[in-house]
Amino acid sequence: MTVENQFKQSLKSGRLQIGLWTSFADPYAIEIVASAGFDWLLIDGEHAPNDLRAMLAQLQAVAAYPAQPVVRLPIGDPVLIKQYLDLGAHSLLIPLVESGVQAQQLVSATRYPPAGTRGVATARASRWGSITDYMARADELVCLLLQVETRNGLQNLDEIMAVQGVDGIFIGPSDLAASLGHPGEPDHPDVVPVIEDAIARIKASGNAAGVLTADPDLARVYIERGVTFCAVGVDTIILSQAVRALARKYDRGAPSHAETSRGSGY
Repeated sequence: MTVENQFKQSLKSGRLQIGLWTSFADPYAIEIVASAGFDWLLIDGEHAPNDLRAMLAQLQAVAAYPAQPVVRLPIGDPVLIKQYLDLGAHSLLIPLVESGVQAQQLVSATRYPPAGTRGVATARASRWGSITDYMARADELVCLLLQVETRNGLQNLDEIMAVQGVDGIFIGPSDLAASLGHPGEPDHPDVVPVIEDAIARIKASGNAAGVLTADPDLARVYIERGVTFCAVGVDTIILSQAVRALARKYDRGAPSHAETSRGSGY
């Protein structure tokens, strides 16, 4: 038995990957989302009520579908990185990366010795030993994505991008907007050009660039600028908008401003 990281291969080839943010923390819900036809799904462990067992159940649910799972950790902690990799999560997104030193530490945490510091165990990642070449190929299977989402992170973007072992840089629009003085406005006129510039720099460095926006027009702009992995919505927001729209058809429900995409950049 063997395994490949198709998401990582797609990023390396430069093929555009359209994805969706998933925050329900429920295997039944994510299976519905996985059937929709997206290239990748972000399973959020930072701003959604996910723990290790919930994450495992969702990885198992998604495995039956072509959509590739990417797991966002709550923090770039080496112990958590080890546990999530042992679950079989090959693609990780680490939030709040602000320096090259931090990026190098995260790369080390995803690699087995002697290349890194990841603890060695027989676990689900190797299908309990049925993937016979797992130990030899584990490092190359990992797809490490770093989330740059602050003014400091942008100032240190060049040194972050220069770290070997980083597969992609994701620009976090909401936190970046707050860091730039525009909280809740990831589509602010002062924020969008900064994101566009970051995408261009990431692309020029040879790294894959990623972003999230629920605004279709803005998504197209970012794709034109060179984004390789783009999340175009959040499942919980999609549900909330749909049920409110349905309620309003019968003169019930929340006011129409709830339909707007502003603030949904996560």
